[in-house]
Amino acid sequence: MSTSTAAPANSARTRRAISNTLKGSAGNLIEWYDLYVYAAFSSYFATYFFNQKDPAQAQIDAYLTFALTFLMRPVGSWFFGRFADQRGRKAALTLSVTLMCAGSLIMCVLPGLNQIGVWSTVLLYLTRLLQGFSVGGEYGTSATYMSEAATAGRRGFFSSFQYVTLVGGQVLALLTLVILQNTLGSEALTAWGWRIPFFIGALAALVVLWLRRTMDETITEEQRRAASSAADAASHGLAARPGSLKLLFTQHWKPFLVVVFLTMGGTMAFYLFTTYILSFMNNVSHIPKTQTSVINFWALFIFMLLQPVFGALSDRIGRKAQLIAFGVLGTAFTWPIMSTLAGVTDAMAAFWLMLAGLTINALYTSVSAIVKAEMFPASIRALGVGLAYAVANSLFGGTVPFIGESLSAAGHKEWLFAYVTIAIALSLVVYIFFVPGKRHPKVSSFDDAVTRVAATTETGPRSRP
Repeated sequence: MSTSTAAPANSARTRRAISNTLKGSAGNLIEWYDLYVYAAFSSYFATYFFNQKDPAQAQIDAYLTFALTFLMRPVGSWFFGRFADQRGRKAALTLSVTLMCAGSLIMCVLPGLNQIGVWSTVLLYLTRLLQGFSVGGEYGTSATYMSEAATAGRRGFFSSFQYVTLVGGQVLALLTLVILQNTLGSEALTAWGWRIPFFIGALAALVVLWLRRTMDETITEEQRRAASSAADAASHGLAARPGSLKLLFTQHWKPFLVVVFLTMGGTMAFYLFTTYILSFMNNVSHIPKTQTSVINFWALFIFMLLQPVFGALSDRIGRKAQLIAFGVLGTAFTWPIMSTLAGVTDAMAAFWLMLAGLTINALYTSVSAIVKAEMFPASIRALGVGLAYAVANSLFGGTVPFIGESLSAAGHKEWLFAYVTIAIALSLVVYIFFVPGKRHPKVSSFDDAVTRVAATTETGPRSRP
């Protein structure tokens, strides 16, 4: 191809990659907005669904419910990963955001303890489990989609928008909180205002559904037929079905375990500095809620902007080097940052401490999606990435707010700092010894092995010599 024709072609590929990245990540934005709206507004509706006589216990119960959503993530990752690997990324992403929309609509109208008694709490549990199921499917599928839709040599940059939109969901949730705190006030927010952000999330999900109608599918119709033929071969015992647990755990169990443990430290640091820290500033540092909301908003906004910066950096220096940098800095500074924050009452000092923790964490989050996608072939990529991430979050990340709140109430807040620090140190061992050193592994649009299996079914199995 001549230079004159290569430039327009590259430009067109870049424009297409940008368009698909925006459409693929828009749902991620709304899914995580809906998820974090619960955490951001939980202090206002905790007594509405839980212990009305003990607000502190009600907050712990609310965080426990937040943690319970992570139990459904592995289930959602299995269902949507299998669906995406066999039926296509676009269909799976559309279904996941539809379910999240339904969960938000239920929260808009759900009665409280005074209206329907314990059924209020039960229905809240079911709603959160539904949204956990949906988010479990969104992460692995969108990470896979964005890594496949990105242009070669810039996958770190494009894939970093996985966390741009993930953190963006938190930023929007906090912005909504700040606006409603300053317009409605505490009493109105506690009485009924906390329902507004869930209604906003439901409407936004409908917009995303409209946008995703025109996103490109990274698996072609021919490749889906190849997957179907391979699935038929699996039913006759000739091969493992694409997107199946059998294929994952018989042929790709090593990268699965690597992803679980490389995620452990990063996800615990993420939930420490993005979710639990809000309650920590309120209850330990005794900074007013209105100030902590602003602190969190601006720190997370900068954290969001750092993602493509570090994503682009990983395209130059490699994912492994960046993960090692996170592991070293996270192990060295997590305890000092949090212990210093415990004694801080000044809002500006708290902001800089939170931003320091988030900047270190950005070294991990910016490459989190692509480093996992690069470890799996496309025939198992959505399931492998999503399920491993979900398992790590269920066991480690999602429980951080609940464990932190419980330890703080028992007078042992320092134990959480040690817990997170040890987890980061263990992940550092994984980064050093088990993450591939190759800077830019190939991310194929679909695994050639699937096509080979399909060809085998057409010609019949080869006889053994």
